[in-house]
Amino acid sequence: MYSQPLNPESYTAQVKGTMISENNQMQTIEFVVPIQVSQDAPRHEDLKQMLDSNKDGLKLEAMKRIIGMVAKGRDASDLFPAVVKNVVSANLEVKKLVYVYLVRYAEEQQDLALLSISTFQRALKDPNQLIRACALRVLSSIRVPVIVPIMMLAIKDAVSDMSPYVRKTAAHAIPKLYNLDPEQKEELIQVIEKLLSDKTTLVVGSAVMAFEEVCPERIDLIHKNYRKLCNLLVDVEEWGQVIIINMLTRYARTQFIDPNAGEGLEEKEKPFYEDDEQEEPEDADTLVKRPKTMDPDHRLLLRNTKPLLQSRNAAVVLAVAQLYQHIAPRSEVSQVARALVRLLRSHREVQAVVLTNIASMSTRRKANASIQEKGMFEPYLKSFFVRSSDPTHIKALKLEVLTNLATDANISVILREFQTYIGSSDKEFVAATIQAIGRCASNIREVTDTCLSGLVSLLSNRDESVVGESVVVIRKLLQSETVGHKDIISHMARLVDNIKIPMARASILWLLGEYCDKVPKIAPDVLRKMAKTFITEEDIVKLQILTLATKLYLTNPKQTRLLCQYVYNLAKYDTNYDIRDRARLTRALVFPSQGHEDNKLAKHAKKIFLATKPPPVQQSSFKDRDQFQLSTLSHFINARASGYQDLPPFPDDAPDPSVRNVEMPTPVTPVFKSAHQKKKPQKVKSFYSDESSPEDESDEEESESGSESDSESDSSESDSSESSSEEESESESDDDEDEKQRTRGKAKRKSGSGGRKREASESSGSEESESESSESESESSSSESESSSDEESENSESSDEDTKKKKSKEKASNKSKATQGGGNRTNLDLLLDLDDIPPTMDTPLLTPSLGGLLTPTPTAQPAQPLPPGASIQPASAKFVPTTTHELLNRFSGSGLSVGARFTRSPHLYSPRMTSVELTFTNTGTEEIRDISIGRKKLAPGMSLHEFAGIAVLNADTTLHGTLGVDFNDTTQPAVFDLIAGGRTFSISVTAPIGELMTPLAMSEADFNLNQGKLRGMNELSGTAKLPSEQNIKALVDHVYETANLLQVQSLSDNVLKFGGQTASGKVLVLLSLTVPEETAECSITINCEKMVVSSMLLKELQSALAKD
Repeated sequence: MYSQPLNPESYTAQVKGTMISENNQMQTIEFVVPIQVSQDAPRHEDLKQMLDSNKDGLKLEAMKRIIGMVAKGRDASDLFPAVVKNVVSANLEVKKLVYVYLVRYAEEQQDLALLSISTFQRALKDPNQLIRACALRVLSSIRVPVIVPIMMLAIKDAVSDMSPYVRKTAAHAIPKLYNLDPEQKEELIQVIEKLLSDKTTLVVGSAVMAFEEVCPERIDLIHKNYRKLCNLLVDVEEWGQVIIINMLTRYARTQFIDPNAGEGLEEKEKPFYEDDEQEEPEDADTLVKRPKTMDPDHRLLLRNTKPLLQSRNAAVVLAVAQLYQHIAPRSEVSQVARALVRLLRSHREVQAVVLTNIASMSTRRKANASIQEKGMFEPYLKSFFVRSSDPTHIKALKLEVLTNLATDANISVILREFQTYIGSSDKEFVAATIQAIGRCASNIREVTDTCLSGLVSLLSNRDESVVGESVVVIRKLLQSETVGHKDIISHMARLVDNIKIPMARASILWLLGEYCDKVPKIAPDVLRKMAKTFITEEDIVKLQILTLATKLYLTNPKQTRLLCQYVYNLAKYDTNYDIRDRARLTRALVFPSQGHEDNKLAKHAKKIFLATKPPPVQQSSFKDRDQFQLSTLSHFINARASGYQDLPPFPDDAPDPSVRNVEMPTPVTPVFKSAHQKKKPQKVKSFYSDESSPEDESDEEESESGSESDSESDSSESDSSESSSEEESESESDDDEDEKQRTRGKAKRKSGSGGRKREASESSGSEESESESSESESESSSSESESSSDEESENSESSDEDTKKKKSKEKASNKSKATQGGGNRTNLDLLLDLDDIPPTMDTPLLTPSLGGLLTPTPTAQPAQPLPPGASIQPASAKFVPTTTHELLNRFSGSGLSVGARFTRSPHLYSPRMTSVELTFTNTGTEEIRDISIGRKKLAPGMSLHEFAGIAVLNADTTLHGTLGVDFNDTTQPAVFDLIAGGRTFSISVTAPIGELMTPLAMSEADFNLNQGKLRGMNELSGTAKLPSEQNIKALVDHVYETANLLQVQSLSDNVLKFGGQTASGKVLVLLSLTVPEETAECSITINCEKMVVSSMLLKELQSALAKD
């Protein structure tokens, strides 16, 4: 006997066998036997065997299949014992997947998870940060009160971890522990306070989330970290930004006064004469009600959240919008309109939330809004036009917004759009459109007649629902304005026989009864018709028939007395008790019984029924949502959701702002400070070697501040390397001092010539800014002055600037004379006159500043005026940095030290790349072979062009290589492996934001033209404090040293303008500095499409301009 499966899906088998019959004959029989096989059991057994094997490949494959089951929602809890055993696996990938599984099932399988507590505790000390974070995540997922002390110790240790990812995981574990044991709140607050002081952007968002979950009332924890949170907000992850913005909104409502308080109160008009002013002093109430200046911290929050309006995350944009709505001055709220309209291109779920917020904002600010607020969304009116593909709820929201935005100027456009909506097949949408037309007619009196005539024309529509809704809206409009609309009421009375919608019929009857004196002949006839069909009418229509009969009897009793009594008798026996009660009440007033004719109510029945009714107020359905905070669930559903907290009101008096002051920490050693450079050969010190030029000191300070600002933006991986470099730099500080003493003598000898060089270049730069047509001449004069100053520095130490200018002029005149009589010059004259300026050639010189022959040079401006934008040309850098940043010190590099310097010249491989000059120095005693670049670890969008490989680097030798990096207009580091002598070193190159730009020469007209195009969200402004002794020349130098820009000629003496573009994206960067004559600070305005570039450049300029 054997079996053969027929259908694997049905799990049946065909069985064949032999048997002996009664007459002893062999017979073959066949039959089908159903087999019950569990589908999960074999597969799970297979997975368990794979997890128990000794091969990591099988374990990894099993874990992938298990995680796939969990992702699909299938139950894999029975595999918990087999999976938890592999938590000690040496394979990193297997261990990661095991932790992912344990996070999912640790709460369900608590007993088995507790058996592995010791394993999780050991994993908290693992060298890999991912393993430490996963272990903490699993430990916090085991909701057993017994392990609360273990969780608390683990969280406290993780908060001090070197990895920001582990600290972020610790912040996420805090709310879990708090929910498990609320008594641990005090200890958790101390942990949260430490996390809030973290300066890593990866941790800040999670720390604020833990603060909101555990102790949102402890606002004192935010004081010291407020400014840090505002400054780091741009770099935090998207969901962290949402949490921080919501928290800062509530913080601002409790710490700052209302910026709109007293905004509507105008100051008292000052008298023309001083005597009058003395006679009528201002009272104290007037002074108190005047608007106060905004707190600088309040302004800091608004300024740092503004760039987030360009975020790709809709939640971030909505968070910024609600922040501006609740804490910003009314004149600045309009800045969020463009960002909100941009979100309407997203999915319909996002559209619904955004439109709800827009409708609420437009309704809230419609009544008492300023001119800017009323026009907040008007420029984007067409963005709210309904599309045929929109669902019904989106259409209704857009109608609400269009109705709120309706004004005298745009009502014609809106009504024309509404007219096209009437023909839609969506009946609900058509009804909402007719109601919107009625609201527009009620709010704007100038178009009431036009809307009425349009609604009357809809009464002849074939669609009964359109006619019925039109009647209801017309009734509301006529109630507010009835003069001259007798024809409309008569026309509507003729439609009673055709309209079947109960609400429409009731509206017509109400109009006839309210204005029966205007149609005295039509109303009784309509009542006669309605009395015939009284029994078959709806309840709402019956009630209006009773009202019509009562009013007609009171105004025309002769014709309608019997008809009114007939209607009362019909209503007396109606099945609806409301109708019976109404008939009994009105009959007692109109037809009092015998003996009650002197009833006072009966005498005043006409005044009661025919009293003037107030016109209905057609309000928006979003008017009641003011009580909820924007972009919250409660605001969206218009009901208080669980966990919602009301937004606190502004305080009457501002709390003490000094609580947000933080002492500046002691500056640390910069990351790129070259503390281990190769010692230069000993040179003879000059006589003035003890003195140091101020230029050297300023250069040292600038390099320290620049590297310090770079070190703040480094990632967590460079933190450890930074600490090690600090220790090494301290150990060799003596070598630095010796090196400085050796170089000061040389700087002193060349101080005269160097200063003249700089002044000559600056004077030529100022001459260049006078007119673009003389740009090439100024460059040639600059080169001439430099060459002359070099020659003079060799002959004399103390030559003066005036003497230098005279010599340059004499040489220029000699050059012109020699050009005229060039044929008479001898060979000796040619040898002696080496400083003559060469004749001007059209071919550009191959200089590092110009980037070689591949870089176009600015041409001279023709005599006729150029069209707009024609003057914008690439230009050479006015300042070339000389500071070298250390990338690899000689101790970590086993004798090889690597430094980097930004040359500010375009790279020959691609103009999008930034040139970085690498300096390789072999400080060891053995040669180093085969120096090249290995694996590259670049962010998306970045690219790197390798330098030419170095075959041999001898001992005590320095060689250079040029590296091209396309940073993609970001300050993210370019990380790559440097291979030298068979060893691999990790190198990270980070460029300051000023080095990611290229200068542009342009006229002031083109500067102003492009600046006007980059207004609004593309403009960032700020102020910078200036030293006491600061002049325009020093400001220009600071700007050149900070950013690779070029000064633009300006007609104003106190306004400095600079132009350039980003190296990678070729995005214009326009910088304006306004320097008042009497104040000690200047205003900075940066116009650029990339707000991140503007924000970072503003910070660097503020720190650079504040230097002495």
